[in-house]
Amino acid sequence: MSDIIIGIDLGTTNSEVAVCIDGKIEIIPMADGSLMLPSVVGISPKGNLIVGHEARNQLALYPDNTVRSIKRKMGSGDSVNLGGRDYLPQEISAMILTTLKNAAEKHLGKPVTKAVITVPAQFNDAQRNATREAGRIAGLDVLRILNEPTAACLAYENNTPDKKKTLLAFDLGGGTFDVSLVSIEGDVTEVIASSGDNHLGGDDFDQAIAERLQAEMLEKDHGALDRIAEYRLLKAAEQAKVQLSEFAYAQIIENNLVGKNGDSLSLDRELSRQEFDELLEPFVAKTVLAVRRCLSDAGVKADAVDDIILVGGSTRSSVFQDMIEREFGRRPHADIQPDLAVAYGAGMMAARLMGEQQHRILVDITPYTFGISCVGELNGQLCHYCFVSIIKAGAALPVAREEVFFTIQDNQKAIEVNVFQGENPDARKNTLIGTFCIEDLSEQPAGNKIVMSMKLDLDGLLRCSAIEKITGKRKDIVITNALAKLTDDELAKSRERVAKLFANQPPWNPLNGDVDDDNTDDDDAIAGILADAMDANQDKVEKQGAHGRKTADDAPDMINTITQLAFRLQKVSSKMPREDLAEANELVQQMKAALNTGDTKAFHAACQELDDLLFYAES
Repeated sequence: MSDIIIGIDLGTTNSEVAVCIDGKIEIIPMADGSLMLPSVVGISPKGNLIVGHEARNQLALYPDNTVRSIKRKMGSGDSVNLGGRDYLPQEISAMILTTLKNAAEKHLGKPVTKAVITVPAQFNDAQRNATREAGRIAGLDVLRILNEPTAACLAYENNTPDKKKTLLAFDLGGGTFDVSLVSIEGDVTEVIASSGDNHLGGDDFDQAIAERLQAEMLEKDHGALDRIAEYRLLKAAEQAKVQLSEFAYAQIIENNLVGKNGDSLSLDRELSRQEFDELLEPFVAKTVLAVRRCLSDAGVKADAVDDIILVGGSTRSSVFQDMIEREFGRRPHADIQPDLAVAYGAGMMAARLMGEQQHRILVDITPYTFGISCVGELNGQLCHYCFVSIIKAGAALPVAREEVFFTIQDNQKAIEVNVFQGENPDARKNTLIGTFCIEDLSEQPAGNKIVMSMKLDLDGLLRCSAIEKITGKRKDIVITNALAKLTDDELAKSRERVAKLFANQPPWNPLNGDVDDDNTDDDDAIAGILADAMDANQDKVEKQGAHGRKTADDAPDMINTITQLAFRLQKVSSKMPREDLAEANELVQQMKAALNTGDTKAFHAACQELDDLLFYAES
């Protein structure tokens, strides 16, 4: 049997890994049984690396030691600070990929070294290369970089009868948005047009709600919030967004929000779906333009689209489904779970590369135009920055194109080639992704022919050649990003740094969501309870909705009480006597039991005893 190849959906908010087992695509569960791994990385108060739910849960307590939405920084060259140390976005993504890889190896009982990883269709060359580098750092040979809408359509068409049809994949995730038009005919699946926005998604919706709430607090002279309070408000906004996908109203209750001036603030606010939809109007408008642009680029009318499929958790917001119904006259297709469609498609592509029987031939496209700058006419004037396209947006992949250019001086010895990505006739307004020079040209009069060749493969990597036609002299370059590519030494160092963090990571205990360590600090235990309480409260709100809000009202107060105790205990635990620490631990266990049973009386009694214990330790 050939080597196992896994398919990975490396998402902004959540990530998943799929594999083909006995001819069936399966989503591999994480250590806690969940099929989705939150794309969050953190360093615990004890200095251990945590990835996924644990990292997401500590955001409220330790925002400075937690990184989320790293996908938005891929290919930027920016670094992020984690645990007092700077890391590249590739390294943070590699920590997520390593966790997925480890889960796959545990599930399969054998090593995994090869993968297919999905990216937004609108990801540029730099972002695609950064994703590939993240895979290499995680110890994965990335065989294919696959566009997310394409992956979703692979998953969809696998469950539909063989017939000619046109699909529109509407992919709205936590941080990115893609819309792609896909034609299925016979054994061919062809992406014929794509549009979108790399900085549009559910994270923006959360931020819009949080900013509205904070603005209202400022109007009431409450003052600005500190960073931890801002994260709590953002978490509450996310919960409200989820609830409003089903219910007409969401109650947002947050007590003891600490302001930057030290004041304790409270929030009790009902958010309606109508108000939420109004907040989303600017984002909806962007998606409408992208949908219309995609149809226009393909030369297809809305009534010619057979099915619209939803991809990404943010499509659960009804305002986007309503928009699609207005544009197409019917509701979108909803047979496939939006959160997992891309992972299933990645798993299908991985299976195909393993030699599994496939029913279709995949044809992908480039969403961008690639070309070079040259001397030419721009707006009626001679310009040195005229952009000439070589590979046009919408070309099926793989694609190869050549164009002939000419020298402008007699005996010109060298030509500098600047490669751009974009659509503007002024090259300076496009994205410069690479520069190279062909030298020692033969002595020829002006007009010496230079053949520019570009080849774009299925991974979105661009290979360029400049050839002097008269002599065959050539210069080749592979453009992998618009920034300097990481060297092999830099990749090795990054791999070592990430591996070291995982090597020092104690095994995870699924019983309490923390690490197995006899010396676990009590503030870690309280932080773990806070995380459990947040998840329990979110589940309760989602299940009970607006009519069940009353029964969940105590949970936020209990969470806030634990938060305050956690910080106090963290400050004094080092100087507390052993017997007091033991008593504190017992009180923590009592609080945990009270949270599980909903016994608020027992909970507050234990809190009061711990408060008294801390009072004497602080004095």
